[in-house]
Formats: sequence, C-alpha cells, structure tokens
Amino acid sequence: MDYKFDVIQDFFKLPNGERFGLISRVVADANDRIYVFQRRDPPVVVFERDGTYVGAWGSGEVRDPHGLKIVGDVVYTTDRSDSVAKAFTLDGKVLFKLGQEGVHSDTGCTGSPWLAERAAGPFNHPTEMNKHANGDIYVTDGYRNARVHRFSADGVLKQSWGTPGKGPGQFHLPHSVVFDDAGTLYVADRSNRRIQKFTPDGEYLGEWTGMGGPNDIARGKDGNFYIAEQEADGNPAYVCMRDPNGAVLAKMQSRHVHGIGVDSHGDIYAGLTVNRGVDKFVRVR
Repeated sequence: MDYKFDVIQDFFKLPNGERFGLISRVVADANDRIYVFQRRDPPVVVFERDGTYVGAWGSGEVRDPHGLKIVGDVVYTTDRSDSVAKAFTLDGKVLFKLGQEGVHSDTGCTGSPWLAERAAGPFNHPTEMNKHANGDIYVTDGYRNARVHRFSADGVLKQSWGTPGKGPGQFHLPHSVVFDDAGTLYVADRSNRRIQKFTPDGEYLGEWTGMGGPNDIARGKDGNFYIAEQEADGNPAYVCMRDPNGAVLAKMQSRHVHGIGVDSHGDIYAGLTVNRGVDKFVRVR
C-alpha cells in the first residue's frame, strides 16, 4: 500500500499574537485533541485536530519540558534538567511525581555528548515517561544516564536496565519509549541511531536501524510506528512511518522534528525545535 501525505507548515496558531517556544513533543489523546509541549509557560497547549485553540496549562509545573505521552486520561511528562517525571490530568492537575527537583544520580556525565561514564539509578536528565498495559511506569533516562527504569503504579522502583555503549541493551541517549499490543517496549536509542526492542522485564529482543537519530517514537491506532528522525551525516530530518516489523512504509523530509504524534485519522504532527511550530502531515492516501 502506498501512503501519501500533504504537509501544512505551522498548522497550529496561538491566540492574541502569541508565539510558541521550542517544541519538544506533540501528542494526540483518545479524542484527537492535540497537546503541544513547549519550553515556555504555559508548557502544555491544547488544540482540536482542525487547529482550533482549546487552552493551555502547566505554568510553573515543568521547568524544562521534554517527554510527553498520553495514556487514557493521564498526561505523562518529564522535566529534563530538573530530573523529575510528573503526571497530570488532561486539564493539568498534578497526579504524581517521580524524582526530586534538582537531584541527579551520579553517572559521571556533565553534558554533551551525553554519554554517561556509568549507569545509575533514577534520574539524571530523563527523557520520557510512559505507562504500560501491565500497569507499570517506564522512564527513559537518557541525557546524562543510559537506562530504562521501571516503576510500579504507586511509584516504587522495580527494575532498571542499560549501560553506556553501542551493544544490545546498551544506550547512548535513550530518548523515547512506546509499547505495542503484545507489551513489547520500543526504545528510541537516539545517538546510536536505532530503536531497540525489549520485553517488559528488559530482555533484549532486537533492533531497527537505518535511520537518523530517533528523537521520538509514537504508535498509531493502525498499529504502525511513527518516528521523528534527527538530521544525520548531512541528511535532513525525516518523519518516518514503519510497520510492526520495522519496514519503512513512508518517509517524508521534515524541518527539524523533535516530537511526533499521530491522530486516529492517520494525520501526523511534527513538533519543531528550531522553527518553533507544528507541521501537520495530512493523510490523503
């Protein structure tokens, strides 16, 4: 099957002449409302899929917005430089927090190129939090760590895995995590330019390669995966669509895309850092 998309640049418009900050993530909820996660207050801006502005929330709650996923009626976020993962209701009420603001685990890493000297516990600049169907919470801890952490629903750390490196089960900037219906974890291992697959218990299952650094990975209702690929080796950024086996179904050049979301109609939303907007890829076939 061929997939075709038309792109509408800067699709969402803020009211009263306001401008977006750097956009880290874009996510659709179960009702196809689109949540834009930006690095300015208020960090969460909500739109209908037709572009209608709904509202915004979260001022003062997330200092350095990074990861955003929605499961049911819960919004899961990570505050990168504060080393906190925080969950909200869809209208912005805090439900729980993992970690303590400004307290970082000791990995020996102090900045770019984001390769930790050693793995450590939660957190040191975490990248994304997501809830699994088994009820547990998984957090990729990537910018100054090299781990995936697994928590119980009540916030107790159950397991961590990963060490710095390029081998199976190792990481260099784990940046995003999603799950399929079988419960398999798909972890965007950005600086290693691959998606690694794991069981819920952290057993390595395989990997997808042949991509730019994966900034974000989302799974659509169609069962396909949508990946925001970073520029690499002189190649531009891409919005990529892969089937459940990892085969590329569509690949569209994009402006610098850091976050990617997909609604129930198969339309794709690309959150942009440099350009500070959201490009919409409208499914036409």
